[in-house]
Amino acid sequence: MIDTAIEVVGWAAALLILASYLLVSAGRLSGQSPVFQWMNVMGAAGFILNSGWHGALPSAVLNIAWMAIGLVTLARLARKRPPA
Repeated sequence: MIDTAIEVVGWAAALLILASYLLVSAGRLSGQSPVFQWMNVMGAAGFILNSGWHGALPSAVLNIAWMAIGLVTLARLARKRPPA
C-alpha cells in the first residue's frame, strides 16, 4: 500500500513539473509567477519523497535544491508584493 502511494506521489510530481514547464514554454505562465513556483516546489517535494524512498540520493539532493530555489523565489516575490 505504501509503495503504491509513493509511486502515485512520484508520478504526480512529474506531472506537476512537466505541466509547469509546458505552461511557461507556451507563455501561459511567467517563470516569476507564484503558480509556477508553487508547482515546482510541490513537484520537487514529491520527487524528494519518491527518490528518497527508492534510495536515489542524487535525485533527492537535486530536488532539495530545486525546492529551495522555488521557496527562495516565492519569499522574494512575497516581499515585492505591495501591502494589501
